[in-house]
Amino acid sequence: MDRACGVLLPVFSLPSKYGIGCFSKEAYEFVDFLKKAGQTYWQILPLGPTSYGDSPYQSFSTFAGNPYFIDLEELIKAGWITKKDCESADWGGTDGINGSDYVDYAKIYGSRFKILRKAYKKSGIEKDPDFLKFVKQNSFWLKDYASYMAIKDAHGSVSYLEWEEDLRLRKKAVLKAWCEKLADEITFYEFQQYLFHKQWKALKDYANKNDVKVIGDIPIYVSLDSADTWANPELFQLDEKGYPLRVAGCPPDYFSEDGQLWGNPLYDWARHKKTGYAWWIRRFRACFDLYDVVRIDHFRGFDAYYSIPYGDVNAKNGKWVKGPGYDLFKTVKEKLGDRPVIAEDLGFITPSVHKLIDRLGYPGMKIMMYGFVDDKMGEHDPCDYRKNCVVYTGTHDNDSITTWFKEFLTKEQKDRVRRYMNFKGNKDIAWNYIRTGMASVADTAIFPIQDYLGLGREAKINSPATIGDNWKWRLIPGKLTEELAGRMYELARTYYRLPASYYEKIHSVNPF
Repeated sequence: MDRACGVLLPVFSLPSKYGIGCFSKEAYEFVDFLKKAGQTYWQILPLGPTSYGDSPYQSFSTFAGNPYFIDLEELIKAGWITKKDCESADWGGTDGINGSDYVDYAKIYGSRFKILRKAYKKSGIEKDPDFLKFVKQNSFWLKDYASYMAIKDAHGSVSYLEWEEDLRLRKKAVLKAWCEKLADEITFYEFQQYLFHKQWKALKDYANKNDVKVIGDIPIYVSLDSADTWANPELFQLDEKGYPLRVAGCPPDYFSEDGQLWGNPLYDWARHKKTGYAWWIRRFRACFDLYDVVRIDHFRGFDAYYSIPYGDVNAKNGKWVKGPGYDLFKTVKEKLGDRPVIAEDLGFITPSVHKLIDRLGYPGMKIMMYGFVDDKMGEHDPCDYRKNCVVYTGTHDNDSITTWFKEFLTKEQKDRVRRYMNFKGNKDIAWNYIRTGMASVADTAIFPIQDYLGLGREAKINSPATIGDNWKWRLIPGKLTEELAGRMYELARTYYRLPASYYEKIHSVNPF
């Protein structure tokens, strides 16, 4: 990754009509803004369909896309739905709280699928050759996902673990009967995926043509309540009835004294190795089709993962177990070639994790928020960065840098930050952090849009180990001004982080 910079903003946080950010004109306008601001990267969160808790890290499928992101305006243009259909629906949202808007997932769930189903009925998609081609090309995951969702709906949306045993264990005759019974609903879910992938490809192509690359996010685990687990039980640590033996999480840490009990099924790594990591090859290939760069979440879990007994109420009784390590990524490289990857190496990181990342050559992450906490030089202090890393003020799991500075640092720590960044008082806290990160030796600098806007706690994306108020924050229209773009551009230009095409243009001109 060349010396460059970018912005972290989830798709759901974009301003748009109908309750949630999506692949609408506002997404294209955000790409235009990034170009004006001299940014090379747009970093997003996982794009999968979300389940209970609305977390993009708990999805019904690792291959599917979130139907909430489908631009309904495109369906209006196609004549499949009307503007009145969309404007008469209740999309929720709380506008005007500290200049922010918030996603109301319950209301969106109640409105969006009704409208998508109406579009499906009108579309005649079953005869569309492009749709049929899409279904065929994605058959390795799409049929399982669409069947899972249709059957799930027919069972009142409960997890497959609560289905009758023969269906839960995918007995052929039973599964065939259900799929025949729900054939129309299955096609409806395939229709959603066709729209999602078609619209996302168009948006990504637009970004790439404007010198903006997309950094996507691949969660290390899949959800227990997912088509992935149901359709591939042999790849996970499940018993003969399909129930988990042990599940994923994190040990007690800064975020939670009980640890984090994620509940994801753990992989049977021995089985994956026997298959030549075939499922992982398909997963990584799908990610590189969606994104230009892939950030691997919880990378340390590939070196050693935290294993918690299924049924425990917290993560205190977990243990560390050796993961696949270098062998997995060597195989991925052999099959897919060298691809740009960022390793999320935060949390409890051992020497063996550092050794694995160094061997692979992946850039790790540096969080400025974690720096300046004492007088000893720490790995998150800018003076200790190395070139091959990505610097952030904070991630989607953190407060804004302004909130962090004002509410969490001691007087001594604040004084140290001010001395290092050469500023006084509390003016432009976020911009001083951003400037320092931009000036650092780190090849890549990515900052949340909340920090460029100087926002506070009202704009936090996620509080780990909590459920209920996460993944909701949205921009309101008008915040991404020409003035802001100009200020960001000047920082990028000053610290030689403009897109490569800018420098190619300069060097293509004969100075004599």
